Amino acid sequence: MASKEKEFAQLIKDNQGLIIKVSRLYTNSLEDEEDLFQEIVLQLWRSYDSFKGNSKISTWMYRVALNTAITLFRKKAKSLPTNELDINLADFIEDDDEKQQQVSLLYTVIKTLPNVERAIVMMYLDDLPYKDIAENLGITEVNARVKMNRLKKTLKEKMEKYA
Repeated sequence: MASKEKEFAQLIKDNQGLIIKVSRLYTNSLEDEEDLFQEIVLQLWRSYDSFKGNSKISTWMYRVALNTAITLFRKKAKSLPTNELDINLADFIEDDDEKQQQVSLLYTVIKTLPNVERAIVMMYLDDLPYKDIAENLGITEVNARVKMNRLKKTLKEKMEKYA
């Protein structure tokens, strides 16, 4: 395997959690999640040579992953009729562990948010600074903070509603 390919493979291995999170938040089935994961890795590979190092590698990866997920989501939304997501907590609980229930509910509630808000919450939960969140989404840092504060309230209300 060439040096560039080894370097890229290690980059994916080191940051696969980021790609998994994006894939999970923008899909509703394991099959779609796996397909999106592969598509994100493909897009990262295609744009790997264009990464200039002007930002952190994780910031670049988030940008590519989110753009890929949102683009595919929009394509599917145009071709399929959309219905309001009917949330039933019991459908998402895999074991009786209370923490797992909360995590499952949180993912379910996050999936009800519009694309940009989903991305903001995901990056916030990954402890990205507001500066990086803003850079990834092409908004101001102040706007990212304001949106996240509003999203915290929205998520809390939805969590209480569906809990």
